[in-house]
Amino acid sequence: MSQDKFGRLNAIQWSNEKYNFQLLQPKAIAMPAPSINIIPDLMIDNKKLQVTVDENKERGNWSNGIEFLLSCLSYAVGLGNIWRFPYLCYRNGGGAFLIPYVIMLIFVGLPLFFLELSFGQYASEGPITIWKISPLFQGIGYAMFLMSTLVGIYYNMILAWALFYLISSLRSILPWSSCDNWWNTIACQKFDVKNCTAMHGILSENGTCILRYQVSNATWESLQTSASKAKTASDEYFHNFVLDITEGLHDLGGMRWELALCLLVCWCFVFLCLLKGVKSMGKVVYFTALFPYLVLTILLIRGLTLNGSMEGIMFYLTPEWHRLKEARVWGDAAMQIFFSLSPCWGGLITLASYNRFHNNCYKDALFIVFGNCSTSFFAGFVIFSIVGFMAHELGVSVNEVAAQGAGLAFVAYPEAVARLPVSPLWSFLFFLMLMTLGLGTQFTIVETVVTTIVDTWPEKLQRRKPWVLASACGVMFAFGLLICTKGGMYLLQLMDNYAASFSALLIGLIEVVVISWVYGIERFLADIKVMLGKYPYPYQYWRILYRFVVPFLIMFILVFTWVDMRPTEYGDYVFPSWATGMGWALSLFSVSAIPIAAIYKVYNADGDIWMRITTLMKPTADWGPKLQHHRVESHAPKHTDSQVPLTLPNYDPDGFGDDNDSDSKNSDGYFSTEGLHMTIPVRETGL
Repeated sequence: MSQDKFGRLNAIQWSNEKYNFQLLQPKAIAMPAPSINIIPDLMIDNKKLQVTVDENKERGNWSNGIEFLLSCLSYAVGLGNIWRFPYLCYRNGGGAFLIPYVIMLIFVGLPLFFLELSFGQYASEGPITIWKISPLFQGIGYAMFLMSTLVGIYYNMILAWALFYLISSLRSILPWSSCDNWWNTIACQKFDVKNCTAMHGILSENGTCILRYQVSNATWESLQTSASKAKTASDEYFHNFVLDITEGLHDLGGMRWELALCLLVCWCFVFLCLLKGVKSMGKVVYFTALFPYLVLTILLIRGLTLNGSMEGIMFYLTPEWHRLKEARVWGDAAMQIFFSLSPCWGGLITLASYNRFHNNCYKDALFIVFGNCSTSFFAGFVIFSIVGFMAHELGVSVNEVAAQGAGLAFVAYPEAVARLPVSPLWSFLFFLMLMTLGLGTQFTIVETVVTTIVDTWPEKLQRRKPWVLASACGVMFAFGLLICTKGGMYLLQLMDNYAASFSALLIGLIEVVVISWVYGIERFLADIKVMLGKYPYPYQYWRILYRFVVPFLIMFILVFTWVDMRPTEYGDYVFPSWATGMGWALSLFSVSAIPIAAIYKVYNADGDIWMRITTLMKPTADWGPKLQHHRVESHAPKHTDSQVPLTLPNYDPDGFGDDNDSDSKNSDGYFSTEGLHMTIPVRETGL
């Protein structure tokens, strides 16, 4: 095909023959069947289209479905799977805890996870702009954004600690393996207490085992007091050297510049891995999602060879069926499921928004949810095999050694590792695993923050996304320096307890109610049908679940969280009432965006108050799939769309040509001075 300098069609080349046409007024004409295939490969080979070309050219897509799966898995599987689930399992009846855990997984975790994946994939929007579905509740998106920002600030600090330990492990002798360092105190346990404990004695400071009948009552009480204050070498290393911790939140102390440098390195790494958006992130998650499983397997094999490991595992699994009668067990199960899968933070909506429109997010949700929970269960074997070994070494019961949170990751586990042969190797692997687990979650948190900002002003920021990413990382790093102070641990504990607990539950409840009742769960399931080609099975199960079961269970978790809320503690330090007030302020800071945004929108709308509210509760004309040809599938209103899925001359997404040209709508193709217009039935191309 050739054109002159004015763009007019001169000739068309079919194989070795040339057919010349005289240019006429636009009308339908007959064309001979070509002897070669002139339909581009991308129009026929759907698999090729998915791999090599982004469906959404402006926003971008995952390179393939595996990268999305691994990104979601890496986001869901985080530090809580390692340092919280095993502890909850043993505390709430061992193997019996799995029953409420699985029930809450099926009726809370999976529905919420699937809802957010399908929500984000259908609209291809970030957490704020996606609320075209019901503009009155756009504050939910702002709340998700604020909550993710708060979590991102302190979550990277935990990775900085892991990096500090990782570097410290590059020595022939671990620095927390003895009490002969300048940071150790007289309370550090220098001697092995196992044999003395077995005889029900107390080890004195000089290493002598003293039995009850050998001393007076006053001396025995004094020895008991000293023994209760004794600390392991790993405990003093973490609190006296790494943190150099102060007495409380009221005294933040000076800056720990070593930790500040580690935090800077972590933020630089996050920035580099997200520099190309989901393209670069999709490559990194191959490592961050899969490497932890390799390390967990290695650590489990090593743990099973240790003395006392089976006692620890049996302590982890032995069911206590009577515990199922306690409300706390069911509450802990529901809370663990909710916070382990991390719905309502905006991360799942963000990740799914980069999917291709017809991706099977239903299968993805099933795989990720059950994969996440299986990881938690598997990690319990790893942790309790080491905890059992530690209890055997100290001559105490397993429940005296079991811990959770930072106490497990940075005190109990390092202490156990220091007693193993080739201890630096096992320490290096463990903290490298912690870093990869945390980075997978941190990537999605930061990408959520950045995507939300860019989607709010796409015309100005879409091409400046790296600068937005750099600014976000810089601001969160600056706030994170507060946690690098000597009293930063208290601030981190406060943020961890309040920033994404009560607020996440409230956001989740409102989100489910809006989609199920305001927008209508039947409409939402119909939207899912457009993407998947069928309703999620069974239809009535999902309909009833979203309308009644999920909101009720989230309300149950909310009430339980409120009733079970206690003043924050760290070790022997109980946070004062003003600190608790700060915590609630953090929690309400994100949630307050919901009523503020609603009031602002109602105030700026037209009409009487009731008309304003009802209008804002309805979807806007822009709600629906991002691309025009997907909007045609879903019968959404047509809107101006710059996305051109096929690079043919003057491609018309509707296949009807100019709306003002009635003749062209009834023709299969026509010539004009602008090029060739073709209407190709979808059933023939498979596109």
